[in-house]
Amino acid sequence: MQAAVPGENAVLAPVKALFEGMSKRDAEAIRETALPGAMVVLMRDGKPTQMTIESFAERVGKPGSTHIEERIHDPLVRIDNDLAVVWAPFVFLVDGKVDHCGTDLFNMVRKDGIWLIASVADTGRKDCPVP
Repeated sequence: MQAAVPGENAVLAPVKALFEGMSKRDAEAIRETALPGAMVVLMRDGKPTQMTIESFAERVGKPGSTHIEERIHDPLVRIDNDLAVVWAPFVFLVDGKVDHCGTDLFNMVRKDGIWLIASVADTGRKDCPVP
């Protein structure tokens, strides 16, 4: 996940921290990346599943026997003052193998000089290209 501009790196920092929290199954680390009450929408088979970041953190933060990892590439970052958006293709790995892929969309806000996730939505599909 490389960004060309320092401002883009700052916007991408909470996204990277979210993925690290997910990989560690650390609910608190996941919550810290976002505004309280931030919305998460997971699109699966054309149907949205909507939850708060707190519910998402609780769901992903449960101990598990599998290693999970989400990776984005070629992020498109747009910034206007204290508002930003990140659009990026992703792959989601379970025990090192691609489970699903799609596109992540993050709406970001800068609060007290720190970028936070205001909402995230993703598409998830199984017909992923083999890396």
